[in-house]
Amino acid sequence: MAAATAQPARSGYIASPASDWFFLIAAPLVAVVAFVPFAVFPMLTFQTQDLRFRGSFMEGFIQVVIYAHLFIVVFRSHANPAIFRAHPFRFVVVPVALFAAVYTSTWALITIGVLGVWWDVYHSALQTFGIGRIYDLRAGNDLEAGRRLDQLMNLLLYAGPILGGASLALHMQAFSNFAEVGSVFFTSIPARAATHSRQLTLAVLAVGIPFSIYYVWSYWRMQRRGYRVSLQKAALYGIVAVVSIVCWGFNSFGEAFFVMNFFHATQYFFIVWHIEGTGLTQRSGFARLPHGRYLVLAVFLAVGLGYGIWTTGAWPWPALQPSRRGLAATLLTISILHFWYDGFIWSVRKGQVR
Repeated sequence: MAAATAQPARSGYIASPASDWFFLIAAPLVAVVAFVPFAVFPMLTFQTQDLRFRGSFMEGFIQVVIYAHLFIVVFRSHANPAIFRAHPFRFVVVPVALFAAVYTSTWALITIGVLGVWWDVYHSALQTFGIGRIYDLRAGNDLEAGRRLDQLMNLLLYAGPILGGASLALHMQAFSNFAEVGSVFFTSIPARAATHSRQLTLAVLAVGIPFSIYYVWSYWRMQRRGYRVSLQKAALYGIVAVVSIVCWGFNSFGEAFFVMNFFHATQYFFIVWHIEGTGLTQRSGFARLPHGRYLVLAVFLAVGLGYGIWTTGAWPWPALQPSRRGLAATLLTISILHFWYDGFIWSVRKGQVR
């Protein structure tokens, strides 16, 4: 395992100490605090039967946040000319083909829906992994040093508590939708998972504990050979570990779902704006205006949150709301594209992010 080092960056932070701690490193703790009002005031979790949105205010709020962060990938994929020119087929043809498949085929709709549930877990793990790699870069480390270890650790931190914890059954519910197409095999998966939940918990512990020890030992060896420990990355991974294990492993699905998705979206909004904000301001011509960057930021937030509100159905123009099938196809298409695009438009190794 290589531990060669490059020249250290002038700052170990991506933006600034205050911004990084609030929006990135301690974002899981910020999400826990954000959940407190919903825990303290029961009226925020009462179910409503409004024809436009069936659920609680808490569910509507986190739905807006989730879908808003999924949509703003377009500011990187389609609004960044350099990125768009590198992958025109993926950004033009694939979205149309995917939407058509999901809209016209029930099998595709259900399959993509199940894929989205588990790809979301993988994607969330890789986002934290990627932020950690940026901190490694800014500490002056070789980007290959510890890369595989960090990937596996983040997958363990996210998927482990789900597979071995209290929320496994709810993550498996999507398979029940295969009943609509008469697939007995896939609809039986949730029951099988419930039957083997104890074995899954033991398996996660049997893998997770030794690997965690090996992870720490490996980094200790790398440090002895010149690796510079990034305190920012260590704090990020440590906080994510505690919050993920407590939320997914022990808390109710509602609380875990809120906290994990809120902090993930907070990190994503911050990263997209930090990297793309200057370019968006310059390309839009707002750089010439007083406070132009803040005007572009307002548009950036409005576009993302506007899409999130649109997904709830609580929209002031009902005529602009699509059919139920059209809405499902739109949400799944954008979700899957977000997960896929993020895999190749934020490469630290290729120098796309620094």
